[in-house]
Amino acid sequence: MTDPSSVTLGLRANRRQFWLLVAVNAFVGAMVGLERTVLPLIADQEFGIVSRSAVLSFLVTFGLVKAATNFFAGVAADRIGRKPVLLLGWLFGLPVPFLVIWAPAWSWIVFANVLLGINQGLAWSTTVIMKIDLVGPKRRGFAMGLNEFAGYLAVALSAYATGHVASVFGLRPEPFYMGIAFAAIGLSLSALFVRETAGHVHEEIRLSREFETVPSTREVFARVSWKDPALMSCSQAGLFNNLNDGLAWGLFPLFFAAAGLSLRQIGVLAAVYPATWGILQLMTGTLSDRWGRKWMIVGGMALQGLALLGWLRPKASLPG
Repeated sequence: MTDPSSVTLGLRANRRQFWLLVAVNAFVGAMVGLERTVLPLIADQEFGIVSRSAVLSFLVTFGLVKAATNFFAGVAADRIGRKPVLLLGWLFGLPVPFLVIWAPAWSWIVFANVLLGINQGLAWSTTVIMKIDLVGPKRRGFAMGLNEFAGYLAVALSAYATGHVASVFGLRPEPFYMGIAFAAIGLSLSALFVRETAGHVHEEIRLSREFETVPSTREVFARVSWKDPALMSCSQAGLFNNLNDGLAWGLFPLFFAAAGLSLRQIGVLAAVYPATWGILQLMTGTLSDRWGRKWMIVGGMALQGLALLGWLRPKASLPG
């Protein structure tokens, strides 16, 4: 672990590691993007799963596992360090494209998404933590925004690329060859070049003197879940935000296919949503450091509500 006395907080002092972590998170996001366009269509066209609830089984398992793993990632990062958790996340991600390529049954896909949920919960969460460690308290919004920008722009580019490849070669296996490269590169960068950042947060605690004692994991969980109204509302906003993301991921490709759109067109539409999300993070992350977080959260949730109203009129019907 890095000696706190030998570290300096701030983006300028840690720019190489910071931008390396931005690149690593882009590969983390690209792993999710692999599935955005083609996986619901694989369920329908290759496995004959026409029930919406059955198709969404892969997404439900992913979400539940990722949620649990997010909690574990934070606790483990404090106890054993950030880099081991990041590497563990990549090790869980390595088998995912192979399982999808070779899957003889839908249960293999569901299991692959269990591993992908663990990969995202460990690797994405840890890159966020490490960037915040490096920049210190003054630029946390910027660090978070840039992390989400890299991750979701990679989701978008990967979703578009898989749609294009699938339109030329088919749903499997060619689109998932990219996933093998993403996982291998992400793991290699993390193992060879990423350095531990726990010393930076220890130095921040020492300088800030904010806590006479560090709160326990149980106390932190209670505060963000129900004790602190502001943190509780942020957690609820995150819940609904991810529910909406699941809708865009799991059902929209099926609606688009039922409406007669080509794989290439579905890839474009699957990419627009995360691309917009990621690009706007560059602005909102920085502005949140200057203006505060509350009204950006409120405005974002209001916009999501308006967007969902636009989908109340069904564009295509699905069985189930």
